[in-house]
Amino acid sequence: MNIMDFNVKKLAADAGTFLSRAVQFTEEKLGQAEKTELDAHLENLLSKAECTKTWTEKILKQTEVLLQPNPNARIEEFVYEKLDRKAPSRINNPELLGQYMIDAGTEFGPGTAYGNALIKCGETQKRIGTADRELIQTSALNFLTPLRNFIEGDYKTIAKERKLLQNKRLDLDAAKTRLKKAKAAETRASQVNSARLEGDNIMVNFSYMLNFLHVKWLKSEQELRITQSEFDRQAEITRLLLEGISSTHAHHLRCLNDFVEAQMTYYAQCYQYMLDLQKQLGSFPSNYHCNNNQTSMAPVPSASSNVSSPALTSTSGLVMTSPSNLIDHKECSGSRKARVLYDYDAANSSELSLLADEVITVFSVVGMDSDWLMGERGNQKGRVPITYLELLN
Repeated sequence: MNIMDFNVKKLAADAGTFLSRAVQFTEEKLGQAEKTELDAHLENLLSKAECTKTWTEKILKQTEVLLQPNPNARIEEFVYEKLDRKAPSRINNPELLGQYMIDAGTEFGPGTAYGNALIKCGETQKRIGTADRELIQTSALNFLTPLRNFIEGDYKTIAKERKLLQNKRLDLDAAKTRLKKAKAAETRASQVNSARLEGDNIMVNFSYMLNFLHVKWLKSEQELRITQSEFDRQAEITRLLLEGISSTHAHHLRCLNDFVEAQMTYYAQCYQYMLDLQKQLGSFPSNYHCNNNQTSMAPVPSASSNVSSPALTSTSGLVMTSPSNLIDHKECSGSRKARVLYDYDAANSSELSLLADEVITVFSVVGMDSDWLMGERGNQKGRVPITYLELLN
């Protein structure tokens, strides 16, 4: 029973406080009550915190879009995160493209120029996909997580204390209003009491009323002192929290540097992968027969190109034979050195198995298919596919 009485009293007190704050807030909006203004430094800190929260949310959201353009995937990751479960691993777009290229190259035949090029491109795309996955993981850990922790942790604490400060400010202004009204009522009562004394000298009832108003005034003064103390204390707590925004900016700066470094690593890896792929594709002669045995068109040199140049320089520093000179070379009987680009297993006894990076001697044979040369390594001889070779000077 006592507990129930206590709960009822507490509920009534809370309801009275809420009503008092609502009345004070409404009167302030209508211009019928005075409002205690926060000091300029505290207002500046509040504005800085709000600005930090707004831009952090925008940067966080757009970074998530940059790292994961698929909105459905982002929603799925959000749901798994809220459920505190690990999201299932999924293949990303570069990896999927790479797998398609590898499958297509295998279907067309790794011994053909197009099939071999597709396989090499697919392997590079898969490596890019792996680098993309590493970028997402590193950025999420070192950049997105600290930003999200600020929004969902530090700023929520600031917002809670700021709301509490607002309530304490309303309580203080309501106490000031009550004290002002009590003083005004006591002044009017004193004036009425003086008039009564001059007229009929009846003073008992008015003295009692005057004492009652004086007690109410003293109580209002005490309440004002209490609310002023609570407001000052809450303002100090809020100020200390808001001053931590500068430390938050310094922390986010370090996280931003980590994000830039992760991007730099990712783009450097992609550049190196594509540079290696360009070297491999650049070593392929461009006038192979296509997969359906129709002769492809020879490339037309530009006006600025040197038609009489016997060789083209590759990005690796090695000199590669141009397509037109490759035909001339195959028609002659002279031998030449060639570096093996990839491993090759001989399909029959007429072919020569190859190991990547080894150097062999090659020469042409009249009547041989244009996609093949005769290779020689020591006392071993056999046909070798041109797509697996880089001709050297």
